Formats: sequence, structure tokens, C-alpha cells
Amino acid sequence: MTPVSSSQHRRAGQPPPQLSSRARAILAAVVQSYIERGEPISSLWLTRHSRFGVSSATLRNKMAELEELGYVHQPHASAGRIPTDRGYRSYVDLLLEARRPARSSRNVEARLRRASAVGNLLHNVPHELSRASHHLSFAMAPSGEGSAFKQINFVPLDRQRVLVVVVSASEHVSHKVISVSEALRPVDLTQAANYLNQEFAGLPLYEVRRAIVEQLENERTLCNVLRARALQLARNTFENLSETSLFVQGTSLLLDNATDGYDSSSMSSLSNLFEMIEEKDRLVRLLNGYIDDPGMIIIIGTEHRTENLQNLSLIASTYFDGNQIGCVGIIGPRRMRYDRSIAAVEGVSRTVSRLLGTGGTWAN
Repeated sequence: MTPVSSSQHRRAGQPPPQLSSRARAILAAVVQSYIERGEPISSLWLTRHSRFGVSSATLRNKMAELEELGYVHQPHASAGRIPTDRGYRSYVDLLLEARRPARSSRNVEARLRRASAVGNLLHNVPHELSRASHHLSFAMAPSGEGSAFKQINFVPLDRQRVLVVVVSASEHVSHKVISVSEALRPVDLTQAANYLNQEFAGLPLYEVRRAIVEQLENERTLCNVLRARALQLARNTFENLSETSLFVQGTSLLLDNATDGYDSSSMSSLSNLFEMIEEKDRLVRLLNGYIDDPGMIIIIGTEHRTENLQNLSLIASTYFDGNQIGCVGIIGPRRMRYDRSIAAVEGVSRTVSRLLGTGGTWAN
């Protein structure tokens, strides 16, 4: 059975009242119009720019009913309506019901394929998503403990320092500078890397750590100078190696769009998001908390589990790297172009799964 699903997180409480098909269509028109215009939508404007075939008075009554049910609200007397988080949710659910499976454009897929060929796939995913959605974008690799080890490289910096580059099966690249007690020739470092790659490639990182410690404790292993040197370099590498596996692009777009999609109450959310980006582990924990099952994840405003982000929306989709799931996605204002953003995220997640060799079966 192919594990494909779609999950939307809602705040605990009573489920929203059911709407008729006409009411849902009117609500969708209000939300879409507000997203495009950024101004409250009146019944008169909707009458002139929609094809419902009813009078302005009829639409005004329907919009009043939607307001009573909590789907829209009126910012002040005589103004039109703007969607609430419940209204956005209904609109997004309608999009999800009607959508077809999305694919990345050929140009995006070609660029990601080139990035994958040189081991920089996840580094480039946020750039492609930001370009397509015009929002802050991210790619999160599976957690470091469960990720498989792919390869290690040692680069001499000087007589006492070596730059270590560790690549996981999900193309997550970690860098660390370690100190060495003796000057090592480039050929020594190459031989050490070759031994470690041959010995441990494909194993989860936690197993690599354990095996290195065990082998170093084995006196017979230490008789082999090359092996002992390689294991010692590896132990120094994996001690306190950062496992933050989040790549972010487009933080400037949050500020560029501060007056287009965000209201004044959103600025505190932006500030908290910037702090989370600076401390990536916090954002990784938040995202991991949302990934219950493979598929599409959409969090709107007050559906967030942390109050600090309740003026923002998040759209993410999982991918499968052959061992575990990671996710790619965007964060932006509640007044975002959800249709475009959902298609971009879904298309890129399918491409990432395909390039990592799974055929995209875990991407919704």
C-alpha cells in the first residue's frame, strides 16, 4: 500500500459548521478576491466581478451568514468582509479537493537534477521554492540520528587543522573543523576517508558512531596505523557534530512583503520566526511536530501549536529519501496565493523523492 496522505492540523474544539455548495463558492470568491486585492470585499464588488447570477442584496445576506458562522469578519462598520482563519481553511480544503497532482516545471526539475548530481540537492530546493512562491522556503533533511552515512572527506587547512565534510544519504552536508595532533599529508587524509567510506557507507549515523568507538577500543584494530588514524579522525568528527538539517532561503522576502500580505499584528510573528531561523534547532523541532504522516501539511494562523507564529501560514510536503521522510515547504502570510504555493511545494517534493530514488511514492 502506497503511504500517501494529506493532513491538515486544526486547533482543538468544535468542528466548523457545514456549508452548502453555494456558500462555499461565495466564501471562496471572497477569500480569492481578498488575497488578490488586499482590501475588504463588499457584496457590491462581488456582484460586479463574479458570476453567481444573484443580486447584491442576496450576496450581502449570504456574507452576513458566513460572518455569523465565523468564516469572515467585518473590520469596521460599512466595510466589506475579510476571511478569518476558518475561512482560509475552508478555501484551502476546497483547493485540495479539486487539485490535480502537481509536478515541477521542466526548468526547475533540470536545475534540481544538476544540483543532485553534485550533492547539493537540498541546498538548492529552498531557492527554487522561493523563486516559485515568493515566500520564505525551506528544506529539511531527515533527522541526523536516523540518516544514513554516505561519505566523508578531509581537507587540510594547515598543519594542525582539518576541514571535515560529512554527506548523508539525503544529501545533507555537515562541515566541521577538527584539530590533529600530528601533521597529516593529503594522501594520509585521502586514505583515511577511503577507508571510512568503504567501511561505513549506508549505515545510520548512530551506528557509525558506535562502531567507531568499539573499533578504537579494540587493541588489535590499533595495530593498523591507517585504520587507527582514520577512526581517530572520525571520532573527532562525530563528537558534537551539528545535526541541524534545515536549509532556508528567502528571509528577505518576509520583509519585502511586509506591507503586502501582512498586517501590523504579524510583525511580532515575523520577529519570532527570524529568531527561530537563527536557532534552526527550534524550527526543526516545530516542523517535526507537524509531520504525523507522509503527505501535505498546511497550517493556517491559529492552527499553529505555538502562539508566536499564529499570524503566519505554513505549507509543506514530505519526501522519502529511501530510509526516512524529510519535508520541503514555505512560510508566509495568511493572505498568500495558496493555489500557487501548494502546487510549488507539492511539485518540488515529488521531484526530490524522485531524485533520491524512490519514484515519488511518498510525496503527496
